[in-house]
Amino acid sequence: MIGNWERLQADCMGCQNCGLCQTRRHVVFGVGNPAAQVMLVGEGPGEHEDEQGEPFVGRGGLLLDKYLAAVDLDRRTNVYITNIVKCRPPKNRDPLPEEQEACIGWLRNQFAIIRPKILLCLGRVAAMKLMKPDIRITKEHGQFLEKNGVLMMATLHPAALLRNPSQKPAAFEDFLKLREKIDQLGCDIAQ
Repeated sequence: MIGNWERLQADCMGCQNCGLCQTRRHVVFGVGNPAAQVMLVGEGPGEHEDEQGEPFVGRGGLLLDKYLAAVDLDRRTNVYITNIVKCRPPKNRDPLPEEQEACIGWLRNQFAIIRPKILLCLGRVAAMKLMKPDIRITKEHGQFLEKNGVLMMATLHPAALLRNPSQKPAAFEDFLKLREKIDQLGCDIAQ
């Protein structure tokens, strides 16, 4: 376990733990405040993220930013956003189990340094890996569970919402529940 944020990021940038390193443009370590009490985790970078080196920067990222802003959160100041895997899977496919296992140590280390009070899983892959392997995202999104003293909730992935806009209101409700939980816990989210 690496205890220094800058060293962790530098080591991650040179990662060769799986085959995704051969096709990536950038390692997408994450963005936001490494002292945030709210952490968001997706599955892996897409094409735009791979080009820019930052998570959730495409159309899905714009939608995520709108939802965050609606509940007084911001990717640069009071949350931390990252992914299960730090390199783009080819053609934006789901990361394979072996790729997730090769990369999960980076996420665990980020988590250990940040020590968030709330973890929001963005999409099925992240929710299955971090919350429970049999989660049914369309039925169980918006429900909190506690693991090792951390409250966790899954919501629908922003890219899935772009493909199925009828689910946007349900996902927005999840963000309202997130805000309510932040207030209940007294999380420090000053901008």
